[in-house]
Amino acid sequence: MNGFPQVVWDEDGERHALRWRSESGSPPPRRVVVVGDQTPADQAYRLACEGTALLYRGDYQNARQLLLAMGRRADRKPRRAGKPARAPSSAAEAFHLHRQAQAQRARTLGMLLLPVDADHSLPLRRAPDVALACREAYGPADEAYAVSLRELLGLIGAHEWRKKGVSIPALGASIHPHYGVFSPVRGEYVDLVAQAPLPAALASGAPACDIGTGTGVLAALLAQRGVRRVLATDQDPRALECACENIARLGFAAQVEILQADMFPDARAALVVCNPPWVPARPSSPVENAVYDPDSRMLRAFLAGLAAHLVPGGEGWLILSDLAEHLGLRTRDELLAAIAGAGLQVVGRLNARPRHAKARDADDPLHAARAAEITSLWRLATRA
Repeated sequence: MNGFPQVVWDEDGERHALRWRSESGSPPPRRVVVVGDQTPADQAYRLACEGTALLYRGDYQNARQLLLAMGRRADRKPRRAGKPARAPSSAAEAFHLHRQAQAQRARTLGMLLLPVDADHSLPLRRAPDVALACREAYGPADEAYAVSLRELLGLIGAHEWRKKGVSIPALGASIHPHYGVFSPVRGEYVDLVAQAPLPAALASGAPACDIGTGTGVLAALLAQRGVRRVLATDQDPRALECACENIARLGFAAQVEILQADMFPDARAALVVCNPPWVPARPSSPVENAVYDPDSRMLRAFLAGLAAHLVPGGEGWLILSDLAEHLGLRTRDELLAAIAGAGLQVVGRLNARPRHAKARDADDPLHAARAAEITSLWRLATRA
């Protein structure tokens, strides 16, 4: 098995094994049983809660229905006889409890597994062709493997986003995100970059930089606004490939250079744009790296290095939601202190309200924080 983690189970009196794939980094389950079309949802959910994985044999559409049924059971609020549920004492506690519940739900539903053949095909009845979606995420396969149905559905969804693209009105075009690369569905931050006044220092010929470019959407927007040279950096190979494809598709390859770098390129710039993860918490899987920034590491690294990478008169644009402040995870004073401590000053700020559905969902556990959220573009310059 080439040293890869394995899923091991007994079937028909024989020991079997498949390579284990998990983009979330979950270890292979220790206990695996074979289930099929006749397996009751209550039994499947109970086994999954106990840590037993379910390797599905039978009809693909029935497997999907079983996963939905398990999800409905996971979403039921447990009843504790005689004890009303205690309300969280703070927004921060509500956030952490919400994340714990999400993680537990993901672990439980991730216990429903499918076998996948070496050509990325599913050996199940009524199974769709998932080969291209799997190749886009995993690359070529040379052996059969097992994967959670929940992850496979995520791959299929990502493939559809990549195929049809995400419309970006500020660009007048679409961006096509790859699997594992943050999709620019929060359009308000893109609009802020489209509206902010470009610094006069760009006339000197110094480049602009887009730190953590992801899909390349902000680098493309700067190029569309007439910036003659943009250096876009990222350290994730998937993001670099994704950005290169988008920049080429949009016709900006002559203006935008994609570079592999942890943060700043080896250059001083007239404008440095950074949209770090907005929530200072630890990601529970690699696919959450674009959302959660442990201890605000990327934010702090951007602020600490910005002054040294600006030409005279240059600006840094920090794009940041204040959701973390409403959740009690970071204060405004801490943010302002980090800006001042890096030898920077705020020369302007543009704000936007969120437009996503969760900001209007009163049933969301974090509704109060989401409803109050503001996304800002902070215009920063070196302090005189």
